[in-house]
Amino acid sequence: MILLSAMLPLENPKEILLWPKGAPGSEGKTAKENVRITEKGEHVISSIHTPSVTPYLPEPDKANGAAIIIAPGGGHRELWIDHEGYNPARWFMERGVAAFVLKYRLAREPNSTYTIDEHSLMDIQRAIRYVRSRAREWKINPHKIGVMGFSAGGEVAALSAMRFDNGNGTASDTIERQPCRPDFQALIYPGNSARFEVTKDSPPIFIVCGYNDRDDISIGMAQLFEKYKKAGIPAELHIYGKPGHGFGLRGDNHGAVSGWPDRLAEWMKDFNF
Repeated sequence: MILLSAMLPLENPKEILLWPKGAPGSEGKTAKENVRITEKGEHVISSIHTPSVTPYLPEPDKANGAAIIIAPGGGHRELWIDHEGYNPARWFMERGVAAFVLKYRLAREPNSTYTIDEHSLMDIQRAIRYVRSRAREWKINPHKIGVMGFSAGGEVAALSAMRFDNGNGTASDTIERQPCRPDFQALIYPGNSARFEVTKDSPPIFIVCGYNDRDDISIGMAQLFEKYKKAGIPAELHIYGKPGHGFGLRGDNHGAVSGWPDRLAEWMKDFNF
């Protein structure tokens, strides 16, 4: 069941810059972050040059040790950060999971010099390293840190589950010494699925999409599930019959698809995440 409290416009925690002295590749970029508000009152963010995470930490007596980094979607042009970021983060927090909403750099907004494979991927890798670096402080099990992405953010999350390392043990920046492999991944109607690869080291995957989404998602996710099955890596797929793209987590979602967060929580419990 989706709790109403998770959908209310509560004040968000303070975000944490992933590179306080400036992100590599963003040197000299001083444009301010842009926020527009839709007719429904949802916040949409662009012009991101200082990647960050906003932490939603459960009460200590509720914390179960799991953590998830959430990458909202928006076509790599903007971030729809409410129904694909803050709402899911509150939902997880209420269930004892530490959640971190990621603002990553956008490769397809006008005049962008960023790329998905370099800067957006670097941002989510840095977020994973950062959360691991503070795992003890935040009562997080460093082996139960996953990623979740919606639409374009799903592509970013999927890339982090394909391209990872064990950290640089000699780095002067202690955050960079941390591994950046996610322990699990949840892809919610992710875009550009044809480029997703599976290796023997890929983390377990949970997938959600709608039957009426575009083919690279509605068909592509079935094909991705098959790849994971053939590779022998645990995978769970939910294709809901009614929705198309972008349903995310909203208080007015209805029908079977409104239960997808509960299915994800059950999956996480099944695999001890």
